Formats: sequence, C-alpha cells, structure tokens
Amino acid sequence: MYDLTTRDIKYLAGVGPQRASLMNKELNIFSLQDLLYYFPYKYVDRSKVYQIREIDGNMPYIQLKGRILSFETIGEGRQRRLIAHFSDGTGVVDLVWFQGIKFIVGKYKVQQEYIVFGKPTVFNGRINLAHPDVDPVSELVISSMGMQPYYNTTEKMKRGFLNSRAIEKMMATVMQQLQEPLVETLSPGIVSAYHLMSLTEALRNIHFPQSPELLRKAQYRLKFEELFYVQLNILRYSKDRQRKYRGYVFENVGAVFHTFYEKNLPFELTGAQKRVLKEIRQDVGCGKQMNRLLQGDVGSGKTLVALMSMLLALDNGYQACMMAPTEILANQHFETIKEMLYGMNLRVELLTGRVKGKKREEILSALLTGDIHILIGTHAVIEDSVRFSSLGLVVIDEQHRFGVAQRARLWTKNERPPHILVMTATPIPRTLAMTLYGDLDVSVIDELPPGRKPISTIHQFDNRRESLYKFIGKQIEEGRQIYIVYPLIEESEKIDLKNLEEGFMHIREEFPQYQVCKVHGKMKAAEKDAQMQLFVSGQAQIMVATTVIEVGVNVPNASVMVIENAERFGLSQLHQLRGRVGRGADQSYCVLVTGYKLAEDTRKRLEIMVRTNDGFEIAEADLKLRPAIWKVRNKVVWHSI
Repeated sequence: MYDLTTRDIKYLAGVGPQRASLMNKELNIFSLQDLLYYFPYKYVDRSKVYQIREIDGNMPYIQLKGRILSFETIGEGRQRRLIAHFSDGTGVVDLVWFQGIKFIVGKYKVQQEYIVFGKPTVFNGRINLAHPDVDPVSELVISSMGMQPYYNTTEKMKRGFLNSRAIEKMMATVMQQLQEPLVETLSPGIVSAYHLMSLTEALRNIHFPQSPELLRKAQYRLKFEELFYVQLNILRYSKDRQRKYRGYVFENVGAVFHTFYEKNLPFELTGAQKRVLKEIRQDVGCGKQMNRLLQGDVGSGKTLVALMSMLLALDNGYQACMMAPTEILANQHFETIKEMLYGMNLRVELLTGRVKGKKREEILSALLTGDIHILIGTHAVIEDSVRFSSLGLVVIDEQHRFGVAQRARLWTKNERPPHILVMTATPIPRTLAMTLYGDLDVSVIDELPPGRKPISTIHQFDNRRESLYKFIGKQIEEGRQIYIVYPLIEESEKIDLKNLEEGFMHIREEFPQYQVCKVHGKMKAAEKDAQMQLFVSGQAQIMVATTVIEVGVNVPNASVMVIENAERFGLSQLHQLRGRVGRGADQSYCVLVTGYKLAEDTRKRLEIMVRTNDGFEIAEADLKLRPAIWKVRNKVVWHSI
C-alpha cells in the first residue's frame, strides 16, 4: 500500500522548494496527500478537437491542434501584447498574451505542433484566443483529450506561474507514481456494502475522469467518506459530552410553571409546541446535560416554549439565562418575557454591554445571591465577571451567531454545566439538521399558532414602481409600517444594483410626509439601535435597510417587506427577511422587486417564494438549487467544532 501522508510536496518533480513554499502559504498544501485532496472546482469537456474553419466568436471553449506560424509583438506600454499566428491547415487564429511575453516566446517554438484550448472572441475581424492553454502534443497530460479539471489558485500563485494548469500537471505526475493502491480510509466491509469505488480509483477519477459516470462515482465515494467521518466525529463528541457532563435533574413541574400555564399563557399551545415541551422535559429529567436545538419557522412560538422551559428550571430551584445576538433583540426578549410574566413574583433582568456602573454591579450581585430568576442578555453574559448562584438552563437565540466555543463558555458558570437550549428561526433542511448541529438533539416546531394570516408574496418588475409606491402609501395611511431592503449600502462600479444610500434619499423624496429611518451593518451599534428604536416605537413609518434586519426585532405593526434586487438573495435569506412582517393580526405582504432579465434558477427561486411560506420546504428547495452554499455552511460549522 502507498502512503502519501509523509511525502513532502517539494520533492515532487516540477515543484521544488520555491513552489512548495507558495503552495504551503496559499493553499495549505504540504504533502502529496494534501495535493490529492485539493479537488477541482469544475471540469471542461476537451474530448473534441475543432478545425479552425468550424469556429466562431460565440462558442464557449474550443480545442485546436496545429502549429505556430510566427510571433508578432504589437503596441507599447500597457497596450503591448504578443500574438502567435496559429494554423491547422483549415484557417488561422491569433493566440494573444498581455503578460509574460518574454516567457511565452522562449517556451513555444515556431512550426512545432501544439494542442491549444481557450475561449474564442472576434477582434478586428479575426478569431482570437486570449491566454490559451498551449501544450506540445508529445507532453499532453492525462486529461487533455477528455474532461479537464480546473483548480482554484490565488493571485500570488498566478504571479509565480502556479496556475490551474500547473496544478493539473502536478496531479498527473502523482498519478503516474501511483503504481500501488493507496492505503484505504474505509473498511472493506463499508466499501463493499455501499458499492464504493476504491480510494485510489476515486482520486484518479476526481482529478482525471475517464467519463461523466466515473466522475459521479468518484464524487459519491469521496462525499461518503467526508460525511462518514463527520458523523463519526459527531458520535465521539456526543459520547464525550455524555461521559463528562452530568446534568441537573428537573424533577418538579411546580407552582411557577402551573401558575403561568393557567393564568398567563397568551394562547393555547399548538400540538408541535406541546410535543417539543415534552421532549425538553424528558431531557432535563434524565440526569444528563441537555443540548437541544429548537428549530421553528418565523412566528411558530419558539420564545414561548423557551420561556416555559426556563420556568421548569425555576420550579426546581435554579436560575435561567437567555442569550441573544444583538442588544435590540435582547431588549425585545426582555420586554416580551416581562410582559408574559406580569403578576408573577419573578425577577427578570437585562444585561448588555450598555449596562454599566451601579446598575451592572447590582445585577452581578443579585445573580450571585439568586435574587434574579431569569437573566436576558447578549455576549455580555458570558464574561468571566458574570456568576450565578445556580444556573440551571441557558437558552441561546440564533445559534449561528455564537458558535460552539462561545456556547461552551457558559458551561464554566457552574461546577456542573447547565442545560442548553438553542433556538433558530433559520430554516435548515431536515436532511442536514443533524449534520450541521450534530452535537445537538433536534426538536422542530412545524406548526403555526391558529389565526395567523399567511404572508402574501408578490414578484414585481421594477418598471411598476409607481403602483408599488401607491400601495405603500395606502398601507401607511391605514397605520402600517414598511421595510425596504437593499443588497448594497453604497453604489458599486462593478455591479448595477439598487443601493441603500440612493434608495434612502429617493424614498424620502417620494414620501416627504413620513419619517424614514435607515439601518446597515457599517453603522456604529448605538446609531443602529437608535434608528431601530425609531421604527419599533412607531415614530418612523418606513425603514430602509440592508440584510442586517434578517435576524431582528419584532414589529407587529410592520405589514410590508419590499426587497429590491431580490434576485441577489438566496431562498433562505429571502424567507428570513419576509419573516420580519406577518407578526400582527393584519394581512402582510412581501414584494420581491427585480429586473426583467432573470436566470432560470432565479425564476425558480422567486416562484417558490411566491408559492409557499413553509420555511422547511424553502430550505429543501434552496439545498437543491444551491448545494455548494450548504456545503460551505457545513464546513464552517465543523471547522468550529
């Protein structure tokens, strides 16, 4: 068996110390194994060789076989370029280089036969291929007449002539050295049971696929391996946690819980809420530390379930804590929970970065004595100075804003770690929930409270803006408030999109009789909160914002969400933005504004948004339309673990 783990990349033919150093720094590639696991990001079919007389400037990529007739240098300074006149006997094309001219002239020879690959364009009536791949016929790498892999590289690497083609040649060299099979990473039983390719064949076909079918099988084998070890890591992490961390036992469902249920419960619990509460009660009563993800769509009643879970802690003599990602959201939870607990003899306090001096000292002291029953706050609650008398349960709102390491810091607040309940309104495909949050058990609230009106979603082209503004004006006249979301803060030279600063001025001109506030991520926290408060209090009728409001405040009076350049957002993000409205008793609307020219997958996204309000259905569709995004999310989560 061939072992790649200890073979340094610098000893591979054609690499050397200088290139190896560049690959170490730029791609984190040190060994031959690292190199083989650096997979292509795309493939281009190079199975066909065209004749020059067949090609035109509208073709995507073409491959030619012929000879260089002559070289010619044209222009001065930045306009200087090298042209190689290339012919296959049926016509002539120009191969053009704007950089590395001396290197190119020294490398390629007149009248030698080459395979050329590139994208054709027309300039001055002649077919051009700018910076094409050029290989002597005698030195073709494995892929040149089949599916060619393309590898991501950095600008520093390109300046050092380490482009995708160079990496491909390195891969070819490694493959030629693989005379023996690689050491298998999966047991023979697993390989056989799941009809998997061997590791050696999978790596050969991921870099140099002999056919689309073999490429698919190679990808399946390597994805299977990655997910297998992710799941193994989950199991190890879970077993370690269960072994190390015993949990408090909440035996009683006592007076606090019953009083709230009988006198303060704002509405009848849904079947899903009752089911989730039962799962939580089983967790906190079994003697092991609870680590549970509470997943529910916008408006499904997660906060109520979290509060009732905290009341279980209080009934058993423990304190509870809720963490939110922003001060304004923490303040919203504080006000909501205080209102829900009205008339009950329970002390609820708010601790954020703004709470200082005497008030802060008073809260820290009351936490230690146990006088505070429920603490609500931001990252401030995980500071070392914050100590509890007996912290039994921690609720974390919007897990993706904190991460595993920050969550673990809460465990040090007691000798025995508190139970952890994580809430998220971000829809996660059911098929991925266990992978993304593998250290957590998963509960789902998949039912909305009765009487909640579904949000009406409309796709509108931007040439109908006048009718949109009339609709907004009518809604404001009826006492409602409006969100308008832009994808950019300022104008961009690179992309033609509506931007917030221009939009803010335009909306103020269009609605001079109303107050318009704006919120974006570059604002200082205090300024952002002040603008948010204008909207929450009802002083401002229109909020112009970026996606900073994706996870945000609860404004039941807001009835319209307008999303400019909606084609720039993914399905899950559109759904999160839509969830800012529809929180009151009135009919709410989401208007997706786009131009006419839309790609097919964009049209599908918008059609799904118009058709359904179900966050889980939307997340599943997003997974199918943009699998790479979910792969990145998955890698980010597991990197943090």
